[in-house]
Amino acid sequence: MLRPFFCCTLLLLASTFILLAASPQQPAPAPSAPTVIPAEAARMANPVKPTPEGLAHAKKVYGYDCAMCHGEKGDGKGDVVADMKLKMKDYTDPASLKDLTDGEIFYIIRNGRGQMPPEEAGRAKDADVWNMVVMVRSFAKK
Repeated sequence: MLRPFFCCTLLLLASTFILLAASPQQPAPAPSAPTVIPAEAARMANPVKPTPEGLAHAKKVYGYDCAMCHGEKGDGKGDVVADMKLKMKDYTDPASLKDLTDGEIFYIIRNGRGQMPPEEAGRAKDADVWNMVVMVRSFAKK
């Protein structure tokens, strides 16, 4: 009586093992290539004059969308960095942004880079993104 049950169980286990061994393995995702920033974007100058209102709005958006990875103070120690095994720049260190123009920072915020998603044009006005550039630069001045 147990013999048919044992044979069916053994056959089921063997079939499962064969199917798992024969199924193709998912390749590991390739690291994303660095974003090439167009020269015209790098040459863009920030047309927005910083205002307390603009910076307050940038700080609010940063808190919602950016701080989880980049850290509340821009130090790269956001809550999800360890979980996602990310390596973030420390924007409180002036050297981290010294080689980037405002236009390049704008481009990165607008279009994303690496695992950072883009800030969609319909969601944020250009002036909002430019204010974010000013705010990100301000991290190193504190």
